[in-house]
Amino acid sequence: MALTVNGLAELKSQAGADLGASRWLEVTQQRIDTFADATDDHQWIHTDPERAATGPFGAPIAHGYLTLSLFIPLFTELLEVEGVTTKVNYGLNKVRFPSPVKVGSRIRLLARLTEVEEVPGGVQITVDGTVEIEGATKPAAVLQSLSRFYA
Repeated sequence: MALTVNGLAELKSQAGADLGASRWLEVTQQRIDTFADATDDHQWIHTDPERAATGPFGAPIAHGYLTLSLFIPLFTELLEVEGVTTKVNYGLNKVRFPSPVKVGSRIRLLARLTEVEEVPGGVQITVDGTVEIEGATKPAAVLQSLSRFYA
C-alpha cells in the first residue's frame, strides 16, 4: 500500500519515512530478452539459457541496468505524490549490484525517504533503496535515487 501525500508541504513532512516493501516481481526470461533488445545488449549470460546454464551463475541473469530500471515501477507502489504538476527522475548518487538476479527470481524494493529538500520551484527527494531477491542473503541492488517534484 503506497504512502499517498498531497502537495509539496506534505511530502516535506515525510522526510525520514520508512516506505516499506513493494510486491514481489518475477524477473522472467521474456523481460530479460526484451531489455536486451531495447539496449542492444545480448550478452549470452542474459539471453542464452542453454549456455548460461553452464556459465558462472548456473542460469541466465538479468542485466544490472534492468534490475535498476525496475526501481521505478516498484517505487511507485510505495509513494504516490498528488497535487504536483511534474515528477522527474533526477539521477542517482550511488548504485551497487551485490548479487545477480537469476531468471525466474522474484525481487522487491525496500525504501526509505531519507531527505526532502527545496529546489527552485519544487522539492528534491532522496530515497535509499534495496532491491531484495527472495530467499537470497545478498540484495540485487543497493541504491540512492534522486527525484524532483514541481508544484
